[in-house]
Amino acid sequence: MAGFLASCFSLPSGIIRAFGGWLSDKFGARTIMYRVLGGTLILSLALLLPKMDIYSTGKGVPAKKSGTITAVSSQSIAIDGQTYDLEKKTNKLKDAEKEFHFWPVKETWQEPIVQVGDKIAKKELLAEGKTHIYFQANVWIFASLAILLGSIWGIGKAAVYKHIPDYFPDEVGVVGGMVGVLGGLGGFCCPIIFGYLLEWTGLWSSCWILMLALSAICLIWMHRVIQKMTDKAVPQLSTDFDRTKN
Repeated sequence: MAGFLASCFSLPSGIIRAFGGWLSDKFGARTIMYRVLGGTLILSLALLLPKMDIYSTGKGVPAKKSGTITAVSSQSIAIDGQTYDLEKKTNKLKDAEKEFHFWPVKETWQEPIVQVGDKIAKKELLAEGKTHIYFQANVWIFASLAILLGSIWGIGKAAVYKHIPDYFPDEVGVVGGMVGVLGGLGGFCCPIIFGYLLEWTGLWSSCWILMLALSAICLIWMHRVIQKMTDKAVPQLSTDFDRTKN
């Protein structure tokens, strides 16, 4: 199953490249690359959430005034006649593994930490908050998002090669070879980096954190380069824009 899903990730990436070339010819490689890198940011962000079953502290209940505890139950705490309602545990995540959840789900409740007869000062904690967060990380949703990401990268491959004759018309062969070599190095180095990230962090989704960071860097870098090229080609444009804005 793992091998099948891996092939489902890489196969569309190669097949859809022709469609990416058509899109690049029609809308321009620069526009397509903006869409590809933006889509990579969104999908990597969705994929980096690991499967989790976390218990943590939540919002507690402090005393509004000093006094003596007169009643304690799972639903409320009373201090000299003043009642503090508590959020009760519902056990709605008891069968969470058997149910389908697309997004992380959580349950919050409060548990008393005082007893009847205790002397309480103002702002002293009466009940401790509890939070339970569960994320199923459904394998089919994960696989679908990963396959979609692979398809987007296939479109991006075509957009990258579309840039070559536009920006390097006299060195298409050399630049194309360099792009191919860098792409091969990426395919060789990234799995090794993924392994080290998994070892260092203990998170299987750490590879998507790397993809998110790389995509953000590439998007910002590309935008800055395009801005510099635009300013160099039409230096008066930015000046006129500033004057119009003022």
